[in-house]
Amino acid sequence: MSPVTRAEAADLPDDSTPRTPERLRRRTSRLLSQLTLRSDRLINDGLARVDARKWHYAVLASLLEYGPASQAALSRRTGIHRPDMVGVINELVARDLVERTPDPDDQRRNLITLSPRGRRRLRRLDALLDDLHDELLAPLAPAERDQLVELLTRLLDHHSRTP
Repeated sequence: MSPVTRAEAADLPDDSTPRTPERLRRRTSRLLSQLTLRSDRLINDGLARVDARKWHYAVLASLLEYGPASQAALSRRTGIHRPDMVGVINELVARDLVERTPDPDDQRRNLITLSPRGRRRLRRLDALLDDLHDELLAPLAPAERDQLVELLTRLLDHHSRTP
C-alpha cells in the first residue's frame, strides 16, 4: 500500500487522541471522502500489481454483461470520457483482451467485443477485487457489507436523478 499522505496523517492519533475535531470526524461527506481515498489507493495498487487499471475492469465487465458495443456506448456505460476510452480500448486491444471490428450496421464506427482471453482476465480481476474488497470491508460482518452497499446504492441513485 502507498505511504500515508499528509492529509491522511492529520487523522491518525499520535498519542491516542485524534487530531481531527470531532465535528469533522462525524461528517458523512468527510467520512465518505476519506474512505474513497483509501479505497481508491487499495484498489489501484492491487490492480497495478497485476498490470491492470479500474478502467480496464469497467470495460471488460460492461462487455461481458451487455455484449459488444461501440466506444461511445462503452463510454456511456462506464462513465469513462470518450477521449480516454480510445486509449483504454487501444490498451485492451494490444493485450488481446478485446477485439475491435467495423460495425456492420455503420462502417464509420467500431464494435468492441470481449475476447476469450478478456473473459479469463475478467474472472481473475473479479477474484482479485473480491479479495481487495474483503480487505477494505474487513471490520464489517457480511450482513453489514450488504447493508452498506444497499445504502450507498440508494444514495447514489437518488443523487444521479437529481439535476
